[in-house]
Amino acid sequence: MGKENFNIIDGGSIISPKGFSAGGVHCGLKKTERHDIGVIVCEVVATAAAVYTTSVFQAAPLKVTRESLVDGKLKAVVVNSGNANACTGQQGEADAYAMRAAMAKQLGVAEQDVAVASTGVIGELLKMDCVHAGIEVLPSRLSNEAVGAEDFSQAILTTDLVKKEACVSVLVDGKEVIIAGAAKGSGMIHPNMATMLAFMTTDVRIDQDALQQLMRQATDLTFNMITVDGDTSTNDMLITMASGLAGNEAMNSAHPDWSAFADAFTYVCQKLAMAIARDGEGATRLVEVVVQGAVSDNSARAIAKTIVGSSLVKTAIFGADANWGRIIAAIGRAGEPVNPEQVDIQLGHITVLKGSAPVAFDEEEALIYLKGDTVRIFVDLHGGTGQATAWGCDLTYDYVRINAAYRT
Repeated sequence: MGKENFNIIDGGSIISPKGFSAGGVHCGLKKTERHDIGVIVCEVVATAAAVYTTSVFQAAPLKVTRESLVDGKLKAVVVNSGNANACTGQQGEADAYAMRAAMAKQLGVAEQDVAVASTGVIGELLKMDCVHAGIEVLPSRLSNEAVGAEDFSQAILTTDLVKKEACVSVLVDGKEVIIAGAAKGSGMIHPNMATMLAFMTTDVRIDQDALQQLMRQATDLTFNMITVDGDTSTNDMLITMASGLAGNEAMNSAHPDWSAFADAFTYVCQKLAMAIARDGEGATRLVEVVVQGAVSDNSARAIAKTIVGSSLVKTAIFGADANWGRIIAAIGRAGEPVNPEQVDIQLGHITVLKGSAPVAFDEEEALIYLKGDTVRIFVDLHGGTGQATAWGCDLTYDYVRINAAYRT
């Protein structure tokens, strides 16, 4: 991914691309006064695509959104937090459809042009009086200024401590194209995908098939390479809307600027994914695992995710313990071909294993490094050209506390 192909927009948000506005409000789904329902609206019918959780149990909003996206077009996506509307049977489906219909009516658009997303507690019916009250207010809260993006970002959070946003610009046909994203996710994070909702907007003109393909590719490299706790949710969804207002010729993989656009799009996904991993429930450190020398990229991905998802590795990092044996153990159980005689491991710049043989290192130096905000683990398997990066976080006492009382 060539960062030189695009520019990072500090302070950019989902309303930065041409044609978008957003808003959020508190309607009563959460016990706190935090916003809990929000909407993104495009002033034109946007080209749209989505990817969803691989869980067998898929929440009602996913069924509704799949139906809305049959034609690859959207004008809005309405999102609530505080309740996942998952495993809620026929009533849950009816509520998701009612949520779509109500938002469409308020915006004066076709129901088919509205997507629905929900996040929060599983197995409880939505308080539809609250939902309808919030939807009635949302149009008056829409804004194409920073306040709209801020209200929306706050409305999608659950146990998140911070909002997650990213925004870049890239030249396509000499026109400035903006790509932006907002996401939520903190626990039950182990995509393919996880308790993760992400929303991306762009003003590029793009073929729907090309957008769908790019989303799948970018997701495999980013959102599907993070883990917090090894659990996959019922509600995960990534939706992208492209207004086409940037003025470029329609994009597809044959376009001369495709590589630059794809790099920029993937970068936004990566920044959102890393922000989710960093904000893992109770987490104190972001963990990045880089694996190279694998027999294939897919093999490297499996190994990297096994390492970053290991509870023993995660607790060692929480305790700032340079216990490389836990990393070796994770590599060995990843189910991928590895020569056990030629593995190298580094913790940051500190080599702890070379050719599968222990290397003497300064324990105090390692302790200081592992107490930092970000811990990077480098693994070289010397078995091929496959490489991958995965992200996660440490496992702390607070993770248990937060999840032991999630419903209360």
